[in-house]
Amino acid sequence: MMHDERILKTLVEKVNQDERLCWRGRHVETAFLLEVDHEQYLIRIQQGRIDSVRKGEFEACEWSFALRASSQTWGAYWQAKPRPGYHDLMAMLKFKYLRMEGDLYPLMSHLLYFKDLLVSARATGAQS
Repeated sequence: MMHDERILKTLVEKVNQDERLCWRGRHVETAFLLEVDHEQYLIRIQQGRIDSVRKGEFEACEWSFALRASSQTWGAYWQAKPRPGYHDLMAMLKFKYLRMEGDLYPLMSHLLYFKDLLVSARATGAQS
C-alpha cells in the first residue's frame, strides 16, 4: 500500500472515531477530490463521517471541490509538526502549494470541519 493510501486509511479511522468532529460535520453531505500528484482520491462525507475513499480518475460531476497538491506538499502537511507554510490549508493556498477548484461553498461553509478532518491523519505522526 502506498504512503498516501496509508494516510487516507488513517484519516478514515481517526475521523470516524472522533465523535466531536463527526458532530461538528453532522450537516456535511458532499464528496471532494484529494489529488496527490496525479493520483486522485474521491472522499465521500455523509453526516460528518467519511463514508468512502476511492482511488481512480473521476469526472468533475462526481465531486463538489478538489484539493490538489504534490506528494511533497501533502507529505509536509501531514508531518507531526509541519513547517511554516505547510501547517494549514490556507497557508498552502497562499503560498501556491495547494490548488482549490470547483464549488468551494461546502468547503468554506464548513472550513473548520474540513481543516480538522485533514489534520486528523497528522496526529499519528505519519511520516515516510
